[in-house]
Amino acid sequence: MTELPSTEMETAYIGMGSNLGDKLMNCRKAIGLIDNIDCCKVKTQSRFYRTEPVGVVSQDWYVNGVIRIETGLSAHELLSFLLSVETGMGRVRRRKWETRVIDLDILLYGNRVMSEKNLTVPHPLMHERRFVLIPMVELDPDLVHPVLGRTMAELLDSLLEEGQGIIPLREGRCGS
Repeated sequence: MTELPSTEMETAYIGMGSNLGDKLMNCRKAIGLIDNIDCCKVKTQSRFYRTEPVGVVSQDWYVNGVIRIETGLSAHELLSFLLSVETGMGRVRRRKWETRVIDLDILLYGNRVMSEKNLTVPHPLMHERRFVLIPMVELDPDLVHPVLGRTMAELLDSLLEEGQGIIPLREGRCGS
């Protein structure tokens, strides 16, 4: 992997979710794997949340959370690394909306905006998902979405209350 020069660390927000097996353990394991390489360091972590599935209601509920990392990897290298973590944890991609051991998404990569075949940053649906915005607001409510120009708190406030079910887990913060 090619790293950015040491003075060029970038802040990225990573969303994670699991709805297979020990969901909480899967998320914690992913955090450990991300934090275990020199070019990615977990800086802050949201609580975990139990969340209703989106797209396919017949699935088991998810455990979701968000981490903020500092990384020397480019956005493409970070994506490649996260995909390798997913694969290493047993994720197999067959179809959209399927159950998953772990799902890792780059939500934000600094204030960069990218739209390419395999990578769109900011995540194109993050502003519509309570399971992303609630942990984002917990971490940084005043962070401004680089495309929409609104804070995470404003984006969350704009969602309907009767949306997706989301329940904070008593386990506390990611990784605790």
